[in-house]
Amino acid sequence: MTHERQYKYYDLIMAAFVTVLLCSNLIGVHKVSTINLPLYGEYIFGAGVLFFPISYLFGDILTEVYGYARSRKVIWAGFGALFFASLMSWVVTNLPAASTMGEDRQRAIEMIFGQTPRIVAASLTAFWLGEFVNSFVLAKIKIWMSGRLLFVRTIASTIAGEIADSLIFYPIAFYGVWSNQQLVSVMIGNYFLKVMWEVVATPFTYLIVGFLKRSEHEDYFDRDTDFNPFTLET
Repeated sequence: MTHERQYKYYDLIMAAFVTVLLCSNLIGVHKVSTINLPLYGEYIFGAGVLFFPISYLFGDILTEVYGYARSRKVIWAGFGALFFASLMSWVVTNLPAASTMGEDRQRAIEMIFGQTPRIVAASLTAFWLGEFVNSFVLAKIKIWMSGRLLFVRTIASTIAGEIADSLIFYPIAFYGVWSNQQLVSVMIGNYFLKVMWEVVATPFTYLIVGFLKRSEHEDYFDRDTDFNPFTLET
């Protein structure tokens, strides 16, 4: 059980986590971009991948400092925010357009904010499972390694969480919509970008985690934690 106490920065990190999650899912999910890499050629990736990994960074920080149980609350907060945003997008795009609004504008709104049930189901399921896998793996490795080598657990947990996320999201959302070649290419490309993002962000993770542990006087080990994802008990 986590301590029943107040923290100075926990709520701010939760707000930042939900903000990044909503923006990366609503703004970047439809855009597929590409760059040409030396010795590789065309590298295809989803634009949202540039920002979505920040949510995993926050997830790592939350679990490392405050423990799995408090991270679990943040994951459910993010899940609820994603669900509401998807519901709001569906309602807004399906409301009858006023006669003063042109058809082109309505089509643009539907293109930008319209989400098929497949994409909504893929986003919610992949996020939920990926974040819980990430948090669980990090918490367990922290115990096994007695808190040593933070970078090992942040990278290992991201590898595991992003595998779960990618294997669920892309097939559910885009199978039969994209060609199999594009689906596999984007899925693999995005996966490695997300993992590399975590590697590059490691120095910042150390700085933030160190600051929070000193400021909050907390460095939680989940030795007696109930890892059931369906409870909000702390």
